[in-house]
This record gives sequence, structure tokens and C-alpha cells, in this order.
Amino acid sequence: MGVKASLGLSAFYILIALLFGAWVWVVLGPGSGMAYLTGFAVEKALALDNVFVISVIFAALAVPRHLQHRVLFWGILGVIVLRGLMIGLGAALVSNFAWVMWVFGAFLLLTGLRLLFVKGGHGVPDLERHPVVRALRRVMPISPKLDGARFVTCLPDAAGRMRLHATPLLLALLLVEAADLVFAVDSIPAIFAITQDPFIVYTSNIFAILGLRALYFALDALIHRFSALKPALALVLVFIGGKIFYNQFYGKLDPAISLGVTLAILGGVVVSLWRTRGKGARPAA
Repeated sequence: MGVKASLGLSAFYILIALLFGAWVWVVLGPGSGMAYLTGFAVEKALALDNVFVISVIFAALAVPRHLQHRVLFWGILGVIVLRGLMIGLGAALVSNFAWVMWVFGAFLLLTGLRLLFVKGGHGVPDLERHPVVRALRRVMPISPKLDGARFVTCLPDAAGRMRLHATPLLLALLLVEAADLVFAVDSIPAIFAITQDPFIVYTSNIFAILGLRALYFALDALIHRFSALKPALALVLVFIGGKIFYNQFYGKLDPAISLGVTLAILGGVVVSLWRTRGKGARPAA
């Protein structure tokens, strides 16, 4: 998928998400509609950072561009299931233990401050020591080469017997799922800070993730132009974490303020793209 087609399909997914948000606004009320739109904006922004990690994983495993869509397709299906389980767990914790929101707030504040002040990016992972790689090797050997679009392949072992081997494509899929699990630790508390309605929490998450596969192929070529993404995400997390403490001490913050501040902060990402518009797209590997 080229950059133009990727952006077009991504715009379609965003349009569908906004139409669903309009339905929520009309049927469930302005409060739910505002919470959905705020949650969708936050989750979409956090999903952008996930693209950086996915790009590094594909580069480290030398996954060809024409096979990346297969990993992303199955990876996003797995993410939908994982997010559903984590949101269900989060909803149960929030409804039964009120102090969990304090933990969420402190976690988001610390995470945002760390992103804001600690330097460092998404480096190439050490695959030999990665826990996912070590866990997979306990189950089956890993083939050093791809076998077309297959996740597993049959190869002879040291004794000459044919055995199932995981291909780098399966390893990439598992690493993508593990990366999303790490990102969900940030995104789930962030959305619960906006609303505790499980329906709004889950739908805003899923609509943000559904377009990630299409958006990846555009963002992968433009990653070098997202210089303002990290500080913008950091400020969003700090704001949402601070909002939790404000709600506990002074009462619920107006949802319109939350949406306005979130969109204003994320506008910095658009500014960074505009300032680097002459740099063009990164050539495909």
C-alpha cells in the first residue's frame, strides 16, 4: 500500500469513527459523545507511538514490506481481543476499588513526565535476550529465514527429522502483540481517566486501533517527521493524570475542556508535520 492509498483508507476509518461518535452523541447524550471523542483522540494518538515500535520490529527481523500487512492484520485482531480482556479487568477494578483511580493518575503522571524529560527513542531490540523470543524457543525452534507468508514451516533438525519451526513472521506477530500489551498499560488507564463507561472505553479503543493497519504504511514513510509526537503524548498523559486528581479533589472537569486541551496538545504533531513538509517521505527499505 502506498502513502496516498494509506492516508485515504485511514481517513475513511476516522470518518467511520466520527460518525459512530455522532451516533453516541445523539443517542446517549452530549456527555457520552464528548467522552467518546476525547477517548478516541487520546487512543489514536497513543496508537501512533505504537507504529514506531512496529517499524523497528519489522526492520530488526527484515520483514519485507509485502508481508507486513499479514502480520498487521492478525496482530490487530489479537489486539482487539487483548484490549477487550484488559478493559474488562480495568472496569472490574474501577467499580470495586475506588482507590485504583489514584493509582492510574499517579502512573499516568509519572509516565508522562518520564516521556517528557528522559531522552531516548525506540532502539533496535536485542532479539536474543527478548522474553518473547526465549518463550517461543521453549515451544519450537525458530527458523532464520522466511518461508513466504507462512508463520510456521517444516525443517530438519540436527538428527535429520522434520520438525515445525517458527518463521520470523510469527516472531514479528508475537512481538507486535507484546508491544501492544505494553502500550495498553498506558492507554487503558488513560481512557478510564476520561470515562468509566465500558461501552465508551471499548468502542473508542477499537475505533482507534482499527485504522492502525492502514495508517502504518503512511506513517512508516513519514516517521522522521514526527519530532513533536513524543512531547505531545507526554503532555497528554500528564494532563489526563492531573485530571484524575482534580476530579478527586474538586469534582468532575468539564468534558469539553478535556477534549479541547487534548486536541490543542495533539495539534503540535500537525505543526511538526507542516514544518517538515519539505523533507518528503522516507524511501522504503
